[in-house]
Amino acid sequence: MSQNLETATKAVLKDPALGEAEIDAIVAGQHRDPFSVLGIHKPEKSLVARALVLGAESVEAFTLGGKSAGVLECLHPDGLFAGKLKIRKQQPLKYKARNATDSWEFTDPYTFGPVLGPLDDYYIGEGSHLRLFDKLGAHPLTHEGVDGVHFAVWAPNARRVSVVGDFNAWDGRRHSMRFRVDTGIWEIFIPDATAGLHYKYEIIDSNGNRLPLKADPFARESELRPATASIVAPELDHDWGDSDHRAHWSNCDARRQPISIYEVHAGSWKKHEDGTFLSWDELGDELIPYAVKMGFTHIEFLPISEHPYDPSWGYQTTGLYAPSARFGDPEAFARFVDGAHRAGIGIILDWVPAHFPTDEHGLAKFDGTALYEHADPRQGFHPDWNTAIYNFGRSEVKSFLVNNALYWSEKFHIDGLRVDAVASMLYLDYSRKEGEWIPNKYGGRENIEAVQFLQDFNKEVYASHPGILTMAEESTSWPGVSKPVHDGGLGFGFKWNMGFMHDTLQYMSYEPIHRQYHHNELTFGLLYAFSENFVLPLSHDEVVHGKGSLIGKMSGDGWQKFANLRAYYAFMWGYPGKKLLFMGQEFAQGREWSEARGLDWFQLDIDLHKGVQDLVSDLNHHYRDKPALHARDCEGEGFEWLLADEHHTSVFAWLRKAPGANPVAVITNFTPVPRHDYRMPLPHAGAWKEILNTDAEGYGGSGVGNMGEVTASPDDHGVSARMSLPPLATIWLEYQPEE
Repeated sequence: MSQNLETATKAVLKDPALGEAEIDAIVAGQHRDPFSVLGIHKPEKSLVARALVLGAESVEAFTLGGKSAGVLECLHPDGLFAGKLKIRKQQPLKYKARNATDSWEFTDPYTFGPVLGPLDDYYIGEGSHLRLFDKLGAHPLTHEGVDGVHFAVWAPNARRVSVVGDFNAWDGRRHSMRFRVDTGIWEIFIPDATAGLHYKYEIIDSNGNRLPLKADPFARESELRPATASIVAPELDHDWGDSDHRAHWSNCDARRQPISIYEVHAGSWKKHEDGTFLSWDELGDELIPYAVKMGFTHIEFLPISEHPYDPSWGYQTTGLYAPSARFGDPEAFARFVDGAHRAGIGIILDWVPAHFPTDEHGLAKFDGTALYEHADPRQGFHPDWNTAIYNFGRSEVKSFLVNNALYWSEKFHIDGLRVDAVASMLYLDYSRKEGEWIPNKYGGRENIEAVQFLQDFNKEVYASHPGILTMAEESTSWPGVSKPVHDGGLGFGFKWNMGFMHDTLQYMSYEPIHRQYHHNELTFGLLYAFSENFVLPLSHDEVVHGKGSLIGKMSGDGWQKFANLRAYYAFMWGYPGKKLLFMGQEFAQGREWSEARGLDWFQLDIDLHKGVQDLVSDLNHHYRDKPALHARDCEGEGFEWLLADEHHTSVFAWLRKAPGANPVAVITNFTPVPRHDYRMPLPHAGAWKEILNTDAEGYGGSGVGNMGEVTASPDDHGVSARMSLPPLATIWLEYQPEE
């Protein structure tokens, strides 16, 4: 008989309720149900305690009140102890352990009952649990009168899951978790654990293989890259002061509000001199006042959830629930959001439910199987980004994502979520060749499960947070993206107008002499401008990967480039739809954006760049102050062509209007030829004030204008005004009715 077998046999004799296989599994950390062995049990008449205390030579049990409950005998030299208890009532126990050189005390996690309950199991199993972020992950709490941390993770196909961290020497034998069969969730309450601990999950797959340590999918805080451990985060304890801001957006129709979005990459808006990131508090001190000064209504951040690789800009996230450690802890992010709200600025987050990276500490093959992703690469692998695609048809995966949206909305008071890469979710053949994708059950290319997920996401978010905005980056003609779900739509509040961005930037690249042949590229967009609730995006995607900056896309010499950009911005701000501009483009940064450096703020010492910045600020303030420019952004009644077919002069003119508001005429001359005495039809006779002129000298223009006002009079064709159209410029004229 071998020594191990002899030891196990003696153990069975000392504790006949345990078999040899169970003892071996416990001491090896391989037991699927350690709570059935460890903790307090009643195999016969008396209560028995069993504990795995690695490194101990003697163990004594105590009640939490300090009363001795019994001495435990060693069943296995690797640290398995057991003994009859002097107490009659099952209760949490403390142990005092000793060896030749040391002694220590700890509270036994296996003497506590579960934290999750049958209602959690029911709603999780049904896929309708909307508070998963309070149940899964790591949460400091008081359980059965003891402070500690509750850990819970979904890994249904694992043989064993343990919490490992700096509190247990990263030893998976010490805190093996309880398996909840009905849901596939593993949980454990670790008494005396506190916020700030670093941890991961050690998972043994169904074949007995130990997987690479996994970060917590529901972790609310993570280590700074390149480290990848999760961190036990305290519950947010922020004293919010944004009730007025939230009340406003909860009780208004966002389609009829001014929305001008400043898109920001938090890591490169500004940097310290040594190249390190600004913290959330530092961004709060600088970015929020800047956005207010510039007149933006919202700041939209490229993804700020935890991600391992800086050049991914956050779009390959491994920690959907954790604000990135690059900028501070979750409480710091809450302070930033609250500060923005108090200043009247909303916060929108880029959100990435379309795919996730395959880093070994992340979601990929989480329990040894394709759990969050599809097993078949024709469904589960994204060829463009070398990432995994979520299995939207699995209720647990859908709940994970929907709960994440609810989490940011509830815990951090986020005002909006811009959903990235929606087109890649909607089409099964996205970026795939024939034979590389699997049709849906009807033989089509539409991803029915993704459609259902997006509809459910929008329904749940809008139901619980009526002031929120959801926006889809969707580049195809999928119908009803911003149509309500009950009407057959996807349920988004808004859709990015990728066609506007593409057509207008293409037009601006033409030399003015050629623009007369491309006139319809700008008028075409008005055929569908009200088919969705549109946001007009000039986003980060237009100024990276060799595309250059926006100023670089403009045609002409140096002066003409700036004139073109100014005219283009005023054209866009006068066009129906909400506005979005990526950071740096508000002052016409000359270089293409790079996440590796801060913006070229020194260019504001150059008059032409400062002129563009001043113009964008004025555009935002006019847009916000004048309902004619925003109140019917998404409705055809707010737009009327004045001149649509002036291709020979490359002049565009339309009216923006809203009930009870003075109408505003938006007029653009996209040639460098100043046009004097130009007849412009207008709907009302009388004075029209020139409230904006992108050719003003203060912006860097040539100063051609109309002395601040034009007068419209009846003529043979109705009502019109004779005016000067500055070169490569846009003017706005506001009707001034007689008092």
